[in-house]
Amino acid sequence: MPATQGKTRRLGVCSWSLRPRDAAELARSVTECGLSCAQLALAPLRSGAMPLASVREVCAAARITLVSGMMSTSGEDYSSLDSIARTGGLRPDARWVDNLSIARADARLARELGLPLVTFHAGFLPHDRRDPERAKLLTRLRTVVDVFADQGVRLGLETGQETAATLLEVLAELDRPSTGVNFDPANMILYGMGDPVAALRALGPKVVQVHVKDALPAARPGAWGEEVPVGTGAVDWPAFFAALDAVQPGVDLVIEREAGEARAADVRRARGHVLALTGAAA
Repeated sequence: MPATQGKTRRLGVCSWSLRPRDAAELARSVTECGLSCAQLALAPLRSGAMPLASVREVCAAARITLVSGMMSTSGEDYSSLDSIARTGGLRPDARWVDNLSIARADARLARELGLPLVTFHAGFLPHDRRDPERAKLLTRLRTVVDVFADQGVRLGLETGQETAATLLEVLAELDRPSTGVNFDPANMILYGMGDPVAALRALGPKVVQVHVKDALPAARPGAWGEEVPVGTGAVDWPAFFAALDAVQPGVDLVIEREAGEARAADVRRARGHVLALTGAAA
């Protein structure tokens, strides 16, 4: 039985979308967006910029539920598709020791906060099974998944940097039941990796969380698409939520906004759009 079956679907926001300077600002921003759930970026806690004790105390006082965490890897450069292919996730050999250390620290933080799930970008997963990079990434992924599993935390791989078919193959080869998919429909469009609704249907049983984000496709091959406010992009939200209801009706929805300067307003707009189409609990 899927872990989300029979569960009430919750709606939250990614902490990094609101760019809070401290825990108090995070709680205030989440509340002002009309929400009471959040996915928490773990890097500020790991660095000490946002102490764990403060996050726990402030979120409890504001009645904000932390539904999951997010791990960012060392030295990621998202300035272009080429740069993220070189530097993203667990692929860079020179960063592997650092990234394993980050995984261990974030797994401990997640356990201390009671987070059941942490998501991250594994890095571009090669489509060719014979590619040596694929075997290397699988070995590193197993190590990282086991680090989190030892702390009682599931790991969700972000979609977008490979097709749904490739991700399904990798998950089967990975052979780690505690690993699932953090489905981001906009990423499928931004990276040009297929139709989000078809990808959701294919990955459905593996989906453990959804990022609510929208995008327009790139004007030319090899370029980024454009992230836009929810409801103004290429994601067919009625079809998307219908597919989600069919494959994972209780999975949490987390609004993510990584572009623009009116992010709080965009998050509120996304909240309204989602609530008009779903029965999520905001």
